[in-house]
Amino acid sequence: MKFTEFKFGNELQEGLDMMGFEKATQIQEQAIPIIQEGTDLIACAQTGTGKTAAFVLPILDKLTKTNTNKVNTIIVAPTRELAKQIDRQIEGFSYFTNSSSYPIYGGGTGVEFDNQKQALKKGSDIIICTPGRLLAHLDFNYFDTSGVKHFILDEADRMLDMGFYDDIMKIANALPKDRQNLLFSATMPPKIRTLATSLLKNPKSISLAISKPAEGLTQNAYMIHDNQKVRLVRELLKAKRKDLSHVLIFASSIKSVKEIKTTLNKAGMRASEMHSGLDQDQREETIRDFKNKKIRILVATDILSRGIDIKGIELVINYEVPHDAEDYVHRIGRTARADRTGEAITFINPRQVKNFMDIEKLIEKAVPKLDLPNGFEKGPEYTIQQRNNKKKWGNFKKKHN
Repeated sequence: MKFTEFKFGNELQEGLDMMGFEKATQIQEQAIPIIQEGTDLIACAQTGTGKTAAFVLPILDKLTKTNTNKVNTIIVAPTRELAKQIDRQIEGFSYFTNSSSYPIYGGGTGVEFDNQKQALKKGSDIIICTPGRLLAHLDFNYFDTSGVKHFILDEADRMLDMGFYDDIMKIANALPKDRQNLLFSATMPPKIRTLATSLLKNPKSISLAISKPAEGLTQNAYMIHDNQKVRLVRELLKAKRKDLSHVLIFASSIKSVKEIKTTLNKAGMRASEMHSGLDQDQREETIRDFKNKKIRILVATDILSRGIDIKGIELVINYEVPHDAEDYVHRIGRTARADRTGEAITFINPRQVKNFMDIEKLIEKAVPKLDLPNGFEKGPEYTIQQRNNKKKWGNFKKKHN
């Protein structure tokens, strides 16, 4: 389906033509007509499917036909990085329109807070925000929400995982009841259904199957003990360093991120870190340096697994197996984008075999388990560990008798 079939206004269509947008993705083809008719929507679609354009374009088209001096649309995102990315996309799409947008998120200075305040008071058309920071502004009672016509939750599953349910409901209760609600989520667990029931009115539903890893992506894994992991990262990157300009390493904790970064730096490989412990300026500088290849290796927590578009990543290393199988697809989806090739390597310890088997079931593929390099002791077997219930029962009886 071509974008011209949506019959957008000339201003918006001109911007799409300039950007080379011709054919809609599956989520855009299904969601845009529903949003155009004003119906509430719950959509299950992962990062990389074009979902941002799916909700932004029909809203921008409506704005070209609306005169208002109040905030028209609120988009809530789980992280400042995603809020900023959505704002940048809106800037591109709205180039030939008069629509305005402003990102609102925490971690900045008093000057930035005041700039956010002015955007709310003067009625920027679209506000893209994190939940906590918008609530902070709402507490001061200078934000007139009476003009809000659209309330959009992006990556709703992640927001609930981060504990934002109450914040989302407080924001929703501060908005006019007569509004269009759009909920986008990469997964659809029961808690998302509960949230949708609380917020949406007679919604239509779209569910796209999670996309499989890109054809150009090579997936491998190592069975390994935890005390071998840091050394293996170093050895793998030493062997590949001449061929790689962008490497992304995912670790589950800030402690692991720092340990990996320190080890690589000591080995003469410049690496940087990305996690929630950094302030806003540090995170922005790190992303900028990584995109510009000032640093080649970025070690990160799952803060970068969704919503960050960095082109040209050749290698993704999962230092631990993600707990959720779909998170694995999001992580490795950072590479082999736009018909490029890439590699994903996952470290599996004995306790994580079951989780990795769930991943293989989801992607419908057995990932090769490679032998550890020379100099490493043999890794564990790829088998699910059996719990020694008899031993546990014996210890229980000793303790309680």
